[in-house]
Amino acid sequence: MGLLAEGCASAGRYGYARTYVPLDEEATMASRAEEPVYDEIRRAPEPYRGRLVSFFGVVRSVERGEGGGWRLALQVRTHQERHLCEEDSESTCRVTVSARDGGPFTAVVTLRPEDLDGENRLQTNSLVRVFGTVTPGEYDAEGGPVVQVQYYRHWPRGQYVTTASADSMRR
Repeated sequence: MGLLAEGCASAGRYGYARTYVPLDEEATMASRAEEPVYDEIRRAPEPYRGRLVSFFGVVRSVERGEGGGWRLALQVRTHQERHLCEEDSESTCRVTVSARDGGPFTAVVTLRPEDLDGENRLQTNSLVRVFGTVTPGEYDAEGGPVVQVQYYRHWPRGQYVTTASADSMRR
């Protein structure tokens, strides 16, 4: 009975709910992380040295980095508090981010095995929420900040929507 109740309350791996539901392992990071204004951290990253920050971003490219890590080129997207839904049922709701790019950044991350292969691998147009620290003085090729990721959450293509879907989905 306990498992049944737990399953009903869960929004699942991809957060099918009207508002954002962090995964258990994400909740601690989310409670400690700051969500700075992108332009502030891009212009003056030094005040954020050693502070845990969080950004949502849409993946533009995935490349092997040094030491077995990966470098994700991302575009910041603003998370929308109220997710878009196809119908009244929460199971039709999808995590929703802005359709407009907010600026480039790079995430240096160790990918989990399930994100390396298959249809739902982390790839171009995936959405990720990263938690990590900004590396002051290091910028990507487009002048965006570089984030050393401690934890990330991934939504494959098709498991999230942008505000561009507002015409075809309910709020």
